[in-house]
Formats: sequence, structure tokens, C-alpha cells
Amino acid sequence: MRHRERHRTDRIGWLRAAVLGANDGIVSTASLVVGVAASHADRGQVLVAGVAGLVAGALSMAAGEYVSVSSQADTEQADLAREREELATVPAAEEDELTNIYVGRGLEPVLARTVAQQLMAHDALKAHARDELGISDELIARPLQAALASAATFAAGAALPVATAMVAPAWMLSIVVTVVSLASLAALGALAARVGGASATVGAARVAFWGALATALSAGIGNLFGTAAL
Repeated sequence: MRHRERHRTDRIGWLRAAVLGANDGIVSTASLVVGVAASHADRGQVLVAGVAGLVAGALSMAAGEYVSVSSQADTEQADLAREREELATVPAAEEDELTNIYVGRGLEPVLARTVAQQLMAHDALKAHARDELGISDELIARPLQAALASAATFAAGAALPVATAMVAPAWMLSIVVTVVSLASLAALGALAARVGGASATVGAARVAFWGALATALSAGIGNLFGTAAL
């Protein structure tokens, strides 16, 4: 029976993006909701601010991720175009380059040459993209996919404090939103750490700490400006 190993490193890309998006959504929107509520605004104003934060944040995440990953994709395509040209004009030099890479990884020179020749005969561009440039089909930049994923995860995270603000008693809205958001952040941090093979306790504490700090500062600022306006 064929043995198939499972490693956690293949989860790093999507896990990081999902956790980052949801974490940002919860922290930024909960802080906004709590800050506005602390300024003595009514529930309607708090909800308007929360929904506006959700929409603006999701669009900002999508735009930022799209621009960033598009730049990466442009660089990858430029490198691939250059590699394609070099394979067409100086194939022997490219074979030497690939051979040296394999020698550097520990293969004997003769074996490294054989491996380079066989891989180039099969798919020269793919071999150089993977081993020289570090570009593979699994890790290649996909701007639109990255943008949609970031927007979706941010919106999912941001929806939590907004929904909580809708149902929480008006007199303790800030407290309920803070508790629910921090509990969700802790759970998110623990889950991400667990999936990544790290300590769930450390992951939960790390995320909850920064969420609590952001919420506390926002509440203080909201209370300060709300009191000044009275």
C-alpha cells in the first residue's frame, strides 16, 4: 500500500489568509462598534457605523490583496517570460544552471546532470520555474481568488460584532460585543494554531490580547469624544 504523508505546511497559505481576514474583520469592526457605542450613540448609529465598517473593510481588504497579489503575478510572469527566452536561446546554459542547483542540494554531479536532462526533456519551463524561481502551480499568484477570499473572510468576521450589536441589550451593548468578539478571537486563534500544529492556548491568548487592546483603546477614545460632545 502506498504511504502518503500529510504535512501542515500545505495549509499555511490558505490558513494565514483566512485567519488574517476573519481576525481583521472581528477586531476592526468590534472596535468600531464599541468605540461608537462608548460615545453614547444610540443603537441605530452604532449599527450604521458597524455595517459601514464591514463594507469598507471588506472592499479595502479585497483591493489591497488584489493589488498586492497582482504585483506578485506580474513579477512571476516576467520571470517566466525571461526563462522561456533563455531556454530557447541558450538551452545548454540553462541545463548547467539546473544541474548546479541539484548539485547544491546534495546530488552527485553526474546524477544531477541526468536529473536536469530528464526534467528538461519532460517540461523544461516547469522544471526551471519550480527549482530555479520557486514558482509552482499550487503556489502561483491568483489575484482575483485572493481578493475574493480576503473580502469574504473579513466580512464573515465583521458580521459577528454587527449581529451581536443588533440583539444585545442597549444598556450593555459594549460589554456584550466585547465579550463575544474576544471569545470568538480566542476560538479563532486556537483553531488556527491547532490546525497549524502549534499550541492552541498560545494561539488563543495571542489573538485575544491584541483584540482586547484594540477594543479598549477604541472604547476609551469613543468615551472621551462622547463626553466632550455632551
